[in-house]
Amino acid sequence: MQLGESYVGDGPEAAHVNTVLGDREGPVGQAWATALATPSTGHAPFVVVLQPGLPVVPFTLFVNKARIEDDGHGRLTWGAAQAGVAAGVTDAVAAGTIDEGAAGELALIAAVWVNPDARDAELIFSNNREATAGALALGRAGLPTAGDVLEQRDEVWNPYFRPPG
Repeated sequence: MQLGESYVGDGPEAAHVNTVLGDREGPVGQAWATALATPSTGHAPFVVVLQPGLPVVPFTLFVNKARIEDDGHGRLTWGAAQAGVAAGVTDAVAAGTIDEGAAGELALIAAVWVNPDARDAELIFSNNREATAGALALGRAGLPTAGDVLEQRDEVWNPYFRPPG
């Protein structure tokens, strides 16, 4: 199983993508099927498509981390963000980050944040494309290491909070 995380951009159009990649016959495949079969209000996981009727390979489940707030937010999530994830997955296969020969045996879960305040579809697309490919590359490389994290332990912050000091 490969776990990845990437954050690209800033402001409401920033992309935050978490990935879980593994064998369809293993725990990732089971989690994939369970998530698809158990939507909740505002969160409806769906299969990522490159275009209607053409799912990406490896089969990818898009899980929205932000509850869909309104029609505009839904269109950006299901449209631009999904297209960005689709492009990022296919970029990862084209680059060899995901082995093309094994891609059909894998399942990918992409947990994706689309800010309800976002408005720029093209920026959402490009940020999610880069974040998806980046998360997959980091997952394949096994990064970050525990040592990488320990080196930064006194520099805790994120786009929504920075401790004083």
